[in-house]
Amino acid sequence: MGKQEITFSWKEKSLFLYPNFTIMEKKKVLVTYNMWRDGYAELMQKYDVTFPPEGVESFSYDEVLDMIADYDALQSMYNFPVDKRLMDAAPKLKIVSNYAVGYDNIDIAYATLKGIQVTNTPDPVTEPTADQAMGLLLAASRRISELDRRLRIPGSVKVELLANLGHSLYGATLGIVGMGRIGRALARRAIAAGMKIVYHNRHRLDEVVEQEYKATYLPFDELLRTADVVSLNAPHNTDTYHLIDACALRMMKPTAILINTARGPLVDEQALAEALRTGQIWAAGLDVFEYGNYPIPELTQLDNVVMTPHTGTQTVEIRHESAVALRDDRFEPVANRKIIFQQVVQLLRGRSGRRLRCRGRF
Repeated sequence: MGKQEITFSWKEKSLFLYPNFTIMEKKKVLVTYNMWRDGYAELMQKYDVTFPPEGVESFSYDEVLDMIADYDALQSMYNFPVDKRLMDAAPKLKIVSNYAVGYDNIDIAYATLKGIQVTNTPDPVTEPTADQAMGLLLAASRRISELDRRLRIPGSVKVELLANLGHSLYGATLGIVGMGRIGRALARRAIAAGMKIVYHNRHRLDEVVEQEYKATYLPFDELLRTADVVSLNAPHNTDTYHLIDACALRMMKPTAILINTARGPLVDEQALAEALRTGQIWAAGLDVFEYGNYPIPELTQLDNVVMTPHTGTQTVEIRHESAVALRDDRFEPVANRKIIFQQVVQLLRGRSGRRLRCRGRF
């Protein structure tokens, strides 16, 4: 009877020769959206990364819920809900990395209780979002979108000395609500355009920073009364929900322009539509909307509002840069990433700040 040759795989040999040897499986990363793979090249070398199938924009919530138990990390989009139900279904989950500056789609308090770290990508989106805000400001103040639409209809535009008037930005006052990264980037652009800067923050900036931006701190209601343009650059939370409501709009100048590139629920859209329709304020520029991806019908019927579909970060360059910002060394360890505790602190100690006579706090 001839000898029977027995072969072993590398893994089997290792376990036989080294009984204490453990084969380390790659940690698994679930990406909820389809993105250019080149930004993920390094991540894919080190970890087992799962993307939606080709041709599918993103996984649904239910699909992620079914898959998440096997994954160590989740990369979510700004509009993908990471809630208690999802985290309870993910016993191995250690980190959620959000492809956005904002993180109101994530239950931060529950993630903290579960020991799940949450990170965002503030740096790549700062400059393009400030570009978007400045673009909306220019378009709204000079009626660019309105006049472009009308020029496409023969005979609908009169070219006369006192027709098609807008408002100049040079010498105007920009009121920035939320003087963080994006607010400061917008301030740099506005200063270059010859605008004056006033701002409102939960906490006043250091005097050195104020001098750098030639910025004057004002209480919120005073900012509304003072500014020719009000730009919202604050996060969405319980204190900033409907920060701009009917009361706030009544405080603004009839020549004022409202810009929102932050989060839609900061503005009461019904109140804004009415203020624009009646001429209570001059115009608005919106990149985000209260109820999701689209504005209410009343806004679409107005010429004095410029709208874009949340494209503040929609540039080729930023899509690459954001993918790189999410990759491996931010996953293990994550001590060098910004861990978001703002909502937890809010729950534990409450919030303080100015009170508007007509509404809540910020």
